[in-house]
Amino acid sequence: MTIQRSSAEENQSGKASKSSKKISQNSKSGRWLWFWVGMSGIAMVSATAGALLAVSLTSTPLQQAQLSPKDEAAFDGDRISGGGLRFSQLTRPVNLLIMGMSVLPPDIQNPPEDTKNLKYLPQVNSFDGLSDVMLLLKFDPETKKIIMLSIPRDTRTEIEGYGVKKINAANVEGGPALTARTVSNLLGGAGIDRYIRINVLGVAKLIDALGGVTVYVPKDMKYQDDSQHLYINLKAGKQHLNGEKALELLRFRHDELGDIGRIQRQQMVMRALMDQTLNPATVAQLPKVLEVVKEHIDTNLTVEELLALMGFGVRTNRSNMQMLMLPGRFSEKNEFDASYWLPNKDGIAKLMAQHFGLESEQEQQATATDPRSLRVAIQDSTGGDRSNLQPLIRALEKSGYRNIYVAKAWGEPLDVTHIVAQQGDGDTAESVRNTLGFGEVRVESTGNLGSDISIQVGQDWLQQKSILEQSLTK
Repeated sequence: MTIQRSSAEENQSGKASKSSKKISQNSKSGRWLWFWVGMSGIAMVSATAGALLAVSLTSTPLQQAQLSPKDEAAFDGDRISGGGLRFSQLTRPVNLLIMGMSVLPPDIQNPPEDTKNLKYLPQVNSFDGLSDVMLLLKFDPETKKIIMLSIPRDTRTEIEGYGVKKINAANVEGGPALTARTVSNLLGGAGIDRYIRINVLGVAKLIDALGGVTVYVPKDMKYQDDSQHLYINLKAGKQHLNGEKALELLRFRHDELGDIGRIQRQQMVMRALMDQTLNPATVAQLPKVLEVVKEHIDTNLTVEELLALMGFGVRTNRSNMQMLMLPGRFSEKNEFDASYWLPNKDGIAKLMAQHFGLESEQEQQATATDPRSLRVAIQDSTGGDRSNLQPLIRALEKSGYRNIYVAKAWGEPLDVTHIVAQQGDGDTAESVRNTLGFGEVRVESTGNLGSDISIQVGQDWLQQKSILEQSLTK
């Protein structure tokens, strides 16, 4: 910045002159500061680009599957990131299909000879098995949001050429391309741009490479399956888990909600990982992380595209990271020959319109949700008795909410109340928050399964209780 002086200013006191010199010096210091910040940024980009280039040229290719031209056509191959120094910038919305592979003994048709004397078959580094975790992530630079849709492994759907099956079988029958087409058909034609397959052997290494994860284990979990060499033993409470222990939490599904409960815990772990590891330092470490897990990953993303997605994640506000689950219900006993998650077509159409831009004619005519029709579950995390929740219920009833019920308590003690958009309707959850005047909205599927909105009551409710009671008497 240049400081101009008039002739009158030249005649000011020595004190004013010293002040001007000081301003000039500060200005120069400021310019030098921004110069070094800029140079550091360029150095960081250059170093990262160099490391990425080294990984690209010398490491095992990230794409391990051999896709035919027909299979490649299942994905949109258009460029997703910028060129030159803008290589780390996402240039358009991207739908990324992530598959977590089981690679357990039942998936292996021809086990190695040296395992026949064992009581179990070891896990192997394979991508040929069932995709027991399935996520569709949308990275959207236009809305500055990341949307994550969990698709239950037991979802009953049509797999092209193989009839109606559980969706996790699509990978066994036709790999990532058939899985992408199956997911697209299930979701009303949503495009799939890229895929990542990672097996369980890689998940633990990935979490370790990121430094582990601090998460609240909702309850004691113990399970043993010798045939799969699977041993789970976790205690309830907040704790820092290494990769192996985090994998136990991610794989446990032996409770009343089965795979749906596992999805909820997966969302909890993924949100914790994003909160703890999505930062510039982690982006700079990407080449080292890839070096650790590259043998356990198969993807048609380039390393540069991975960096662009991670960079977008670093810049995304945490409130704009939203986690959804495929709308549906459990099949009834004896309804089918197996247990399924039955997708709800109307619910899927609404979700895809709200979050993925696939607006149907029916959704174009949709109106605001009537509070009387909403299912509102209240889950207490404060340890109080039900009477403490009565003012909260009355306040909701006064505002027109009619279908309110107290559900199983939320295990994790919360300082701030979570108002969870269980079915993905963030606007409705925001309306509930405005009615109450406290809490934070979360678009995720960790609430009560039968609700539209779950209010997980935290300690801030105890502070707001008297205020709300006074308003109810007016």
